[in-house]
Amino acid sequence: MGPSYDFDSTNSEANHEISFAITPVDPDEPISAPIVSSYNQRIRPLLDAVDKLRELMIMEEGIQLPTIVVVGDQSSGKSSVLESLAGISLPRGQGICTRVPLVMKLQQHSDPQPELSLAFNGEEILTDEDHISEDINKVTERIAGPGKGISNSPITLVVKKLGVPDLTMVDLPGITRVPVRGQPDNIYEQIRDIIMEYIKPEESIILNVLSATVDFTTCESIRMSQSVDKTGERTLAVVTKADKAPEGLLEKVTADDVNIGLGYVCVRNRIGNESYEEARVEEAILFQTHPLLSKIDKSIVGIPVLAQKLAQIQATSIARNLPEITNKINDKLNTSVAELNKLPKHLNSVAEATATFMQIVEAVKESLRKILLRGEFEEYPDDKHMHCTARLTEMLNKFSDELHACAESDPIGDFLMDEIKILEESKKISLPNFLPRTAFLGLLNRKVKGISGKPIEFVGDLWDYIEEVVMKVLMQHVEGYYQLQLSTRQAGQNLIAKMKERSIKWMQEIVEMEMATDYTCNPEYTSEWNKLMAQSNTFMYALFEDKERLSTVKIEGLGKVEHVEGLRQHRHLIPQAFDLRMRLIAYWKIVLRRFVDCMALHLQLSVKNLVKKELGMEIMNESLAFRVGGIEKLMEELPSVASKRVRLNRSIKKLRDCKAVVANIMDRIVSYGD
Repeated sequence: MGPSYDFDSTNSEANHEISFAITPVDPDEPISAPIVSSYNQRIRPLLDAVDKLRELMIMEEGIQLPTIVVVGDQSSGKSSVLESLAGISLPRGQGICTRVPLVMKLQQHSDPQPELSLAFNGEEILTDEDHISEDINKVTERIAGPGKGISNSPITLVVKKLGVPDLTMVDLPGITRVPVRGQPDNIYEQIRDIIMEYIKPEESIILNVLSATVDFTTCESIRMSQSVDKTGERTLAVVTKADKAPEGLLEKVTADDVNIGLGYVCVRNRIGNESYEEARVEEAILFQTHPLLSKIDKSIVGIPVLAQKLAQIQATSIARNLPEITNKINDKLNTSVAELNKLPKHLNSVAEATATFMQIVEAVKESLRKILLRGEFEEYPDDKHMHCTARLTEMLNKFSDELHACAESDPIGDFLMDEIKILEESKKISLPNFLPRTAFLGLLNRKVKGISGKPIEFVGDLWDYIEEVVMKVLMQHVEGYYQLQLSTRQAGQNLIAKMKERSIKWMQEIVEMEMATDYTCNPEYTSEWNKLMAQSNTFMYALFEDKERLSTVKIEGLGKVEHVEGLRQHRHLIPQAFDLRMRLIAYWKIVLRRFVDCMALHLQLSVKNLVKKELGMEIMNESLAFRVGGIEKLMEELPSVASKRVRLNRSIKKLRDCKAVVANIMDRIVSYGD
């Protein structure tokens, strides 16, 4: 009679966890070939559920499954342990025998006739006990090549056999540091990377196979498992070759210098031509009669105990992780469905294509109304570049600041010198003390010409920004429709180019108007000029009457005028020059304000026309005449989008299937509690 398993299941509303209590193996009981497992029927569904999830390739969705991962240094006896558990022969030889991950699915089978199969790269072949080792080698060569290299592409071995424990394990290549002939120089790094990929997930149980003949602290497999499982809470150690190094083995497994949290199991593997049944009998005798090995507690010796421990650990791990697996499946499913819903609608007719095209045009216009006209940013809450009304206001303020900061706007630079020069050249036979208008216009033209490049440059910057915004909105709404992307991009660029050119011409006309004449009805001009002219007598006194004859004169509202000595030789022109400068200062403020205000008004009108009238028409004209094949060709989705749609639909189906599998087993767990 084989080991008996008693299971206690509890129902928790929070996570439906299952706890397992397993009766230890009685070593005095006879053992049938190779390991008789009277497994409780409640556990098999758990394993079937996880195996089904693995078959559905749920791990491709980034969801890890509870997995027993078998690791060990080369020649540690890994293959012998797995052979003992499965009751079949695995490839043997010098060097690395396991060159690809081998997923071993052991299933208790009621039929005396075993069923064995290998699955790899979407293929499946049937095999039998006599040919399994040969077939594994053949499949390995197809995957990893005929040499001694390794691959991370797995083989799944299904063993349905009477007496085997219900287990699923992943056997990985044995760790070797020194490459042999035929192996790549970086063989250690390749093996390490594969092992770390499998043992790093928290869901993995590490079955670390150690040879009794070596110091455990020097084993590379221990170092790797400790790097991901420092406390050892998910590591179980199997000590092989106990019969070859019995001295000190009891101390090694009881001292536990390497933190094996799940404990040790000491085993004796099959030797020579022993059958698996004979090997188990010899193993039981060894641990019962050997003067040293018999002192080891019977609860941690023998392949049957190992099978029992693995079954307990695996079942507990599956039950503990199922709620989290359920959450991850739901999260991934919701994300995939949401991503699928964001894809452009798949169109099947001309009517659908036309309706979708019109919807896109209206959606573009509405988005631009929000961000360009109404200042609503809910579509781009974190992208400040798309908060357009605020950014356009900032650009206008900066434009105004630059105009006021330029040399032409300096009220005291070269104070009165330009005015004196132009007054000298404006002399004519006329009544005295008349201010020549030609002098004012000449100075005004010079100032306007000096800043004329700034408004034009600003218009360019303004429309460049608007183009960025418009193109981003356009591309977002036509994402997935390649032909429509081309046509709308062209339409947007054409329209912005036309409006930019129109604005530049308009600004050039503003500049020309300011140079053509001087006029304002703004009362601020007179008010400002009168206020400045009130300083005339003070300035004249300081310049000509002050006995100290300072080189700096302060004018209230303007600041300090330095180096005034040169002005004193033009006494007869200073009153007119002062008047001329004050008029220019007062009028220049009006000119600069007109540049900014007119630009703001023009911008508002232009953007309004762009959104409400011109963009939609430009898109339709450009798009409908853009390509042959009609509207359905225009609305044809990108190959990448079609591929993504297929991938998401496949992923959603897979996740829904996985959700059904998990829901079914969770329902059974709940029923156990009842």
